[in-house]
Amino acid sequence: MKDAFGAPQSLLVLGGTSEIALATARRLISLRTRRVWLAGRPSPALDAAAVELRDRGADVRTVAFDALDPGAHEEVLGKVFAEGDIDVVLLAFGIAGDQARDEEEPLAAVRVAQTNYTGAVSAGLVCAGALQAQGHGSLVVLSSVAGERARRADFIYGSSKAGLDTFAQGLGDALQGTGVQVMVVRPGAVRTRALAGQPEQPLSTTPEAVAGAIVTGLRRRSETVWVPGALRVVMSALRHAPRPLFRRLPV
Repeated sequence: MKDAFGAPQSLLVLGGTSEIALATARRLISLRTRRVWLAGRPSPALDAAAVELRDRGADVRTVAFDALDPGAHEEVLGKVFAEGDIDVVLLAFGIAGDQARDEEEPLAAVRVAQTNYTGAVSAGLVCAGALQAQGHGSLVVLSSVAGERARRADFIYGSSKAGLDTFAQGLGDALQGTGVQVMVVRPGAVRTRALAGQPEQPLSTTPEAVAGAIVTGLRRRSETVWVPGALRVVMSALRHAPRPLFRRLPV
């Protein structure tokens, strides 16, 4: 349960090495979150993330979780919830893929879709059911502006995020009145280590900025969060641009 100051005391991260997720965890720990679960594939990076958060004062545990193994999601995540209530679940896993390669190798494209959409639907429903059973909690889903409209440059990734975004919105509607909040987060290009050295895109953001927006959104019980906020207006215009015009835009 949240503490007397309204801050969540427990956090489950699905995608425990995500830079956005870890930035969010750090911010929440500074606001009194004390118990953190990092779910992801076992790796030195996952272990290092757990050590860093422990050094910040949190009780951190790791759990082996694979987005591509939905058959195990109910058992793996059920064990986490059996340890005690979870105030916030952050669904932060996903892969960008490689558009050019994925167009040539359909199985690679399928992997993007299965990770970003199928795996998220499975894990999202399992966590939503557990949150509903405990009677409270927030499910934060990392979507992307790439899902707002198909672009030639990343339509495989964008289509997977579009499906995830629609799923999360519908899940939020289904959970109205249950005490469970679903919040969709739509960042623009995020300047992570993976993008180091690449040209900066317009209206790009940082993991820390996304983390700040997530924490503010949780406090306000927002349903949708754009990062940066100006993207809401920009995407509203782009969403309705005629396709011949949209194809010529440098987006």
